Amino acid sequence: MPANVYECMFLLDTTKVAGDVPGAAKQIQTILERHQAEILASRPWDERRLSYPVHGQKKGLYYLTYFRTEGKNLVEIERDVALNEMILRSLVLHVDTKHVDTMLAIARDEHALALQVAPDGDGTDISDDDFDRGPRRRRD
Repeated sequence: MPANVYECMFLLDTTKVAGDVPGAAKQIQTILERHQAEILASRPWDERRLSYPVHGQKKGLYYLTYFRTEGKNLVEIERDVALNEMILRSLVLHVDTKHVDTMLAIARDEHALALQVAPDGDGTDISDDDFDRGPRRRRD
């Protein structure tokens, strides 16, 4: 079974990270590599005040990671993430193969904006109008 590419946004507890972002990154890397995940890109995304407290924390550091692994490994990765006290929340998304190169290029760019317009599958840009219509239904 071929490995898939996943994007994971971690919300880290800034009191536990305590300015040691490389140490926090090492913990995330250890979790992923323990379960045969290959890290493709990884970096701090944004530190901000949260809209509402998460586990009593009012601030958090968002940390973005792209990795390649087999889908069967996700359950164990998510279990280890849940046991790590530094990680308040996480969200893992499968990255469609046609978007992998674009997503990795943006993730590896230290100066990239948090929200950029990515080209749509047909080469055209996704416009703001696309978001005004609400969620799309997949047509297969």
